[in-house]
Amino acid sequence: MLKNIQNNDFANIVTGRRSVKLYDEDVKIPKEELQAIIQEASLAPSSANMQPWRVIVVHSPDGKNKLRPLVQFNTRQNDTSAAMLIILGDTQSELYVEEIYNAAVEQGKMPSEVRDKQVAQIMSMFPQVPKELKIEIAKTDASLFAMQLMLVARAHGYDTNPMGGFERDQVVSAFGLDDERYVPVMILSIGKAKVAGHESVRLPSEEITFWR
Repeated sequence: MLKNIQNNDFANIVTGRRSVKLYDEDVKIPKEELQAIIQEASLAPSSANMQPWRVIVVHSPDGKNKLRPLVQFNTRQNDTSAAMLIILGDTQSELYVEEIYNAAVEQGKMPSEVRDKQVAQIMSMFPQVPKELKIEIAKTDASLFAMQLMLVARAHGYDTNPMGGFERDQVVSAFGLDDERYVPVMILSIGKAKVAGHESVRLPSEEITFWR
């Protein structure tokens, strides 16, 4: 993990990230590398380590054509990027709790008695959590994953653009998934910039911080 990266300069990764709208159409990302980027982004934190992020990788011409009318204000990214990553939140992430915690025990990262206690606590509470709260949790955790993915992509030498302008009520079912279970969070385009993204201004920390 994190072995095949081109840039290990954290300061450059953070300060050099730009939202790229136009990509080099000749640059494709091998499936294995894109899978590795997603795996590395999955090191992001999540509530009770339930990892509710899911990704639809739209990379084929047919997939791009299907997505295009659903991203009307972001068609340049869709048409030129190596892939469009639809980031979803899974409101039934508790279905993976035993798999995750069993793996933690098998890999020596957690004692079995801790697993048993935590799994019991999660499964006694989470299935009864109101769906609105499940959606909020899934969106928060999937957003952490998405931000980490953008930084990991930079480490691999690629550029990204996070997008919120798309048909949220259609995108999940358009790709054959259950829109009652999966909630759209954002779409990330990924590829190699053909035109560099613009540097933008940030508010000074003094204006966004409240000291008490």
